[in-house]
Amino acid sequence: MGPITQSASAGGYTVTATGRVERFVWDMGDGTTVVCTTPGTPYEDRFGDMDSPDCGHRYTEQGHHPVSATSYWVITWAGMGQSGTIEMDLVRDGQIVMGEAQVLSQ
Repeated sequence: MGPITQSASAGGYTVTATGRVERFVWDMGDGTTVVCTTPGTPYEDRFGDMDSPDCGHRYTEQGHHPVSATSYWVITWAGMGQSGTIEMDLVRDGQIVMGEAQVLSQ
């Protein structure tokens, strides 16, 4: 989520840029879109089978689900008497395979 700040210098000039993720948009591959404006809440055993409080999804059908995550970055920069803002979107695709877990008792 950031912020991430980097500087570059050349010829006596320095430009500094700071980037942060404004939001993530997840296409869950089952017709559901999840929008996250925070990193989410890491899972803990005490949560059991409760739904995520802020950025989660529960699949209701088994199978292969093509998943896509888009991060929307806002980058501010300044240097050499100038400044500006750049918006950048990054997309990653993957696949989740949902199966059924069977509990066996003795």
